[in-house]
Amino acid sequence: MRDMTWGRREDSAVARMRIRLAMLLAVLALVASTIGLPGLTSRAGASSGGTITIAAVAPFTGADAALGPKYETACYAASQAINLAGGVMGKQVNCKTVDTRGDPADAVPAVRQMYATTSNLALVIGCTSDEASTVVPVFGAHQTVSFCMTGESEFDSVHFPYFFRLVPPDAADSVAMVKIAHNKGFKNIALAFGNDAGSQTFVTPAVSAIKAAGMNVVSNQTLDINATTFQTEAQAIVTAHPDAILMEALGAAGVALLTEVYALNGNKMIPVIGTSAMIDPVFFTGVTTGPIGVQNFISNFDADNQTVNVGGPAYPLYKKLVMAQSGKVKGVPNFQGLLSANGTVHLYDGINLAALAMVMSHSTSGSKYKADILKIAQGTKGAVSVSSFAAGVAALKHGKKIHYLGVGGSYQFDSYQTAFGPFEDDQFKADGTTVAVGASLGFCNLTTCKAKL
Repeated sequence: MRDMTWGRREDSAVARMRIRLAMLLAVLALVASTIGLPGLTSRAGASSGGTITIAAVAPFTGADAALGPKYETACYAASQAINLAGGVMGKQVNCKTVDTRGDPADAVPAVRQMYATTSNLALVIGCTSDEASTVVPVFGAHQTVSFCMTGESEFDSVHFPYFFRLVPPDAADSVAMVKIAHNKGFKNIALAFGNDAGSQTFVTPAVSAIKAAGMNVVSNQTLDINATTFQTEAQAIVTAHPDAILMEALGAAGVALLTEVYALNGNKMIPVIGTSAMIDPVFFTGVTTGPIGVQNFISNFDADNQTVNVGGPAYPLYKKLVMAQSGKVKGVPNFQGLLSANGTVHLYDGINLAALAMVMSHSTSGSKYKADILKIAQGTKGAVSVSSFAAGVAALKHGKKIHYLGVGGSYQFDSYQTAFGPFEDDQFKADGTTVAVGASLGFCNLTTCKAKL
């Protein structure tokens, strides 16, 4: 019976993927036919008043509203250092937020409005799995470089020249979560993922990885991320007696589910393994201020995460800059919690990569500087290592090639401009920061984790 259930889920996943691909192709056709219309003229790379703009395109309202402030913080942190170093070829960097509400239907008009009202747009960051399928083609049609935090499988095999992804697909994330569960000796696993597109992309790969590891899925719950209670889903999980829960449900939804599971389980927390997106100050604060409490939660929660190079040369400046945004960015209850947050870490690095590529190419136009991103990220023969925008500019002025080593380390891209880096098992500390535990999980691809790429 379980195999038949998996088959139905896989068929459903395939159907959803076909729908997304059809939507993506439709958007491409729409953009191609409307790119010349008023209000859609690209202004990327233009010069006005000695400034350029970086837009954080992401949910700032709605169920996934916790994501936007992570990316906004990355923009303010990176731009502060860039501006203190003299800007990009003398141009100061401004940050702009564009609220997609986590909905493809709202995202496209919001992006069109962004192009109609934004001067000197040089880069887009953010663009989550909620809306990436519909907005990435629009960015490309305007020749705007984008660093997106999407794990959708559509981007695993379709090349978008202006699209860069500094984190692996969600399928690799799922494999890393299962690796943590396997390392801990868990056998029976419950799944609890939100009904949003960004969370559902984890489910099918997780089921496949669990089966391949000889483990069992004992409950698979889809959570309405707009709901305020999950009594039915929580009861189903508790009744299934799992060794652990694999989950992604951001913000209030995740807090509500775990609180109700805790109560129904006799005030005892079932171990949880979250996605990297759940290394989030809003989620941490919500859970720990409730009946579960701090110590109980941090003793029973792990999350897979891309390795954060806390001992590297880029980290001290990054930490200083992120903490300096306290009070400037709304919706972040604890900025300490952003120091290892996937989106903040990698988009900070992405902004530095793009800004250095602009300097290297002598242009803020995406069509001219995008090729240099790969050269700086991956390094070329004879390149010197740099860990900040200021150091990179200094080296370029002396005629040197540069290799950027950021907070997330070195980025090696595949042919679809997705970077695969090593994963680690992170646990929260009482102050909301995280610490890596155990050995590296290795480089996780769509099916397994390996010691090397």
